[in-house]
Amino acid sequence: MSKHILGILCSGRGSNMQSILAAIKSGQIKAEVGIVLTDKPEARALAVARENGIKSICINRKECKDQQDFEEQLVAELRNAGVTLVVLAGFMRILSPYFVGEFRHQILNIHPSLLPSFGGAHAHRDVLAYGTKVSGCTIHFVDEGMDHGPIILQDTVPVLENDTEETLAARVLEKEHILYPRAIELYVDGKLELVGERHVRIKN
Repeated sequence: MSKHILGILCSGRGSNMQSILAAIKSGQIKAEVGIVLTDKPEARALAVARENGIKSICINRKECKDQQDFEEQLVAELRNAGVTLVVLAGFMRILSPYFVGEFRHQILNIHPSLLPSFGGAHAHRDVLAYGTKVSGCTIHFVDEGMDHGPIILQDTVPVLENDTEETLAARVLEKEHILYPRAIELYVDGKLELVGERHVRIKN
């Protein structure tokens, strides 16, 4: 079986990307990162990629004609790198049906809540405002909906009485750094099976 090649899309500091790179180096994930793409020239993820000898490119959305132009450039770079799995690691843009269709069932995303609850860009704020006692993170396949695709793995953290968005986010992030590499490992090892449109079965 040919080796999987990951394409990582980031908009920020790339902390989840670093946990994925560490899992590759340790042998947990039997794959390589072919390219790191970002939509923001100031993204720390670009420097992290360079430090690890990985090709990295910024496709600045502001310099593209429109969303289609932006996504066509993303797809071209991912195809050129031979990417077999697209990993969204803090990529703060909603992908169109065009992009999702290009990599159907080959895009993973991480979200800092227990989906389907508290989707969107302000999960921690919304969790605290609602008063829920448990939060966590979710790894899912990406489909045409926002934070909507079939769920692969989830893990929980308690919401404490004195939590702020920052303290809750920090504890959830610790879980993310464990869960995301595990989900990628399962994908690469061929242990994820889609059952219908919504359910993911993890094979032994």
